[in-house]
Amino acid sequence: MPDHCATVTVALNGEVNENRSYDIAIASHSLKSLGEKLVEIGLGKKSKKVLIVSNPVIYKHYGEIVQTSLNKAGFDVAHLILPAGERFKTANSLQKIYDAALDHRLERSSAIIALGGGVIGDMSGYAAATWLRGIDLVQVPTTLLAMVDSAIGGKTGINHPQGKNLIGAFYQPRLVWVDPEVLKTLPAREFRSAMAEVIKYGVIWDRELFDLLANCDRLDQLRYVSSELLQTILYRCAKAKADVVSKDEKEGNLRAILNYGHTVGHAIESVTHYRLFNHGEAIALGMVIAGAIAVDLGLWSAEEQAQQNVIIAKAHLPQTLPADIDLDAIVAAMSSDKKVEVGQVRFILPTAIGSVALSDRVTSDIVKQNLRKILA
Repeated sequence: MPDHCATVTVALNGEVNENRSYDIAIASHSLKSLGEKLVEIGLGKKSKKVLIVSNPVIYKHYGEIVQTSLNKAGFDVAHLILPAGERFKTANSLQKIYDAALDHRLERSSAIIALGGGVIGDMSGYAAATWLRGIDLVQVPTTLLAMVDSAIGGKTGINHPQGKNLIGAFYQPRLVWVDPEVLKTLPAREFRSAMAEVIKYGVIWDRELFDLLANCDRLDQLRYVSSELLQTILYRCAKAKADVVSKDEKEGNLRAILNYGHTVGHAIESVTHYRLFNHGEAIALGMVIAGAIAVDLGLWSAEEQAQQNVIIAKAHLPQTLPADIDLDAIVAAMSSDKKVEVGQVRFILPTAIGSVALSDRVTSDIVKQNLRKILA
């Protein structure tokens, strides 16, 4: 097993339960130890069959390492390669996973290994949740965004043509296996995108993380982030999400704060057909808007809003929208968001750095007014 492994436990229902809780393990050069770890946590006792789901670029870099590790541990491994990108997070791609599961004869004691970013993780998770009414899932995130957010907490799903993540399930993995070394092949734009979620954790939960980010000169490329800071980011984000999920697994109340910036962000993604902005870029825009609304409502100060936006700028994330974007379409898309309750869009708004609250006081007019402010 890898040395210097930092571990965060997601203790569901507030207590450690070996059947529900799981570890987020963070260790460099750990991909080659995955098979050994799966045996250690009890996978493969009955069925040795596993299906790796990945995308072409990730599988080219890391597929052989993972498959060799699993083979050495005695697993019978098949793999499926799906196209990369949010626009492929569809029922058609999900069907391909089901077809591969059938071809490989996955059983209830088999497992799906999600090797990739958030799109692969979300689709693989939903397939695992629904194949034979639920088989084991292992998340092996290869993007910073997945490492700090989407691979943790059990949200799985696919997009509907009318909205993001409208089809899905809460389904927890057996393990999240994080190897920071894989980030060396991550494109710069994807690294910047992930920083939006990192900044989010600083705003909603972790003032110390926020201050660490504020003290950095640049956050837009891996080479400007020391290995020590990267390890701290991975650990603190994982700890923040684990703390929230442990208290509220299925988003009854507290877990909704993890959607800071996502209400408007998801609408922007949907309206632009997932082609103009990637996920993190859209969430950055959503945080700019949510912060501005919080200032309008007197929930936090213009100074705190400026501090947030300075960090967003350090990550070279967008803070303006194209002048010709359809603002009415963005507002309309918000109405089909998963966070709508009794017909009212619930916003997560900051009240201080490190603290947020849910609000149903945000009208469409307030949203449009602030969207107009950031038109290029």
